[in-house]
Amino acid sequence: MTKHHDALNDLNKHIPLRNKLAAAHESIRDVFPFIARIAIAIYDPKTTLLKTFVHSSGDDNPLDHYQALLEDAPSLKAILDKGLPRVINNQLTYEDSEHEHTRRIGRQGYAASYTLPIFSDGNFIGFIFFNSYEKDVFSENALSQIDVYGHMISLMVINELTSIHTLTAAVKTTGHITHTRDPETGSHIDRMSRYSRLIASALAEDYDLDDSYIEHIFMFSPLHDIGKIGIPDKILLKPGQLDDAEAAIMRTHAHKGREIIDDLIRNFGLENVEYMNVLRNIAEHHHEAVNGSGYPAGMQGDQIPLEARIVAVADVFDALTSQRPYKDAWSNEDAIATLHELAGETLDRDCVKALIENIEEVEQIQKQFVENNYG
Repeated sequence: MTKHHDALNDLNKHIPLRNKLAAAHESIRDVFPFIARIAIAIYDPKTTLLKTFVHSSGDDNPLDHYQALLEDAPSLKAILDKGLPRVINNQLTYEDSEHEHTRRIGRQGYAASYTLPIFSDGNFIGFIFFNSYEKDVFSENALSQIDVYGHMISLMVINELTSIHTLTAAVKTTGHITHTRDPETGSHIDRMSRYSRLIASALAEDYDLDDSYIEHIFMFSPLHDIGKIGIPDKILLKPGQLDDAEAAIMRTHAHKGREIIDDLIRNFGLENVEYMNVLRNIAEHHHEAVNGSGYPAGMQGDQIPLEARIVAVADVFDALTSQRPYKDAWSNEDAIATLHELAGETLDRDCVKALIENIEEVEQIQKQFVENNYG
């Protein structure tokens, strides 16, 4: 019997998506050694943002932590409009280009590229980029084989995102079934999840955060209050201030959230999805305080997972600036003043700074996801 080495065996393993992408890259380079980089950008249809997600080029990546509106990238929008891939075999570099991504790619020295749009059931998901330092390498013969890898990688990305969307849908369905209504839903979720991503992006360099981690914070932050499903309506929907006994019951939502997440992960077979611990930490620890006064574990400072510290700031800021049945919306200036007071006490100082220093982007998010009577 002849022994055969499966070059893509790593794709069968329980490893992160970025490791699977690296394995696919290694396999394709055995055939086409000129491919220096494979990268994925994913699309947010609510904001039309394209965001870097994962890549296979190690430290050699010119587009770390990059995002742009699709309409600001006309060459990519043309790909989407046509529904066809794009080949550039002699990529000219224009340092004075008005597009930042063009300048970054040019400075890196890539001479050729192949861009493949990702679709799932007809819905646009994002792009796969194959880059080379050599020109005139993407021949028809090469592309016919690279396409196979491209669609395989597309399926890996779609599977990862679908798993997360399945989890989110399960949470929403559970809420409807139990008839539980959290007053902090709707636009609140859209805003605070994007505030969370904004904070994580601002911290990326100092905390060595990769794009995949940042994007998972964005995707998981809407589930921070999943434990409220288990809180009685008379407490959850009470318009006035909670008494001590009611507040104690409300605080149990953090631990309940962790239990629900664990149960959903098991029941939906999502153990292999990367960053599940990030989701667990967000659900359980977003009410911890850096001075140790929070719950459920009374963690202090850096004991609190970074993702929980990030979501805490995003959640508090949006709660302050949103109208609720029991309060009017605060101005951004008043909310920022309060964040300054809370920084280093209950909220993480770096996370507060990251939000405040990007107030223009915060205001843009607020314009895109306007408050309504239900938050």
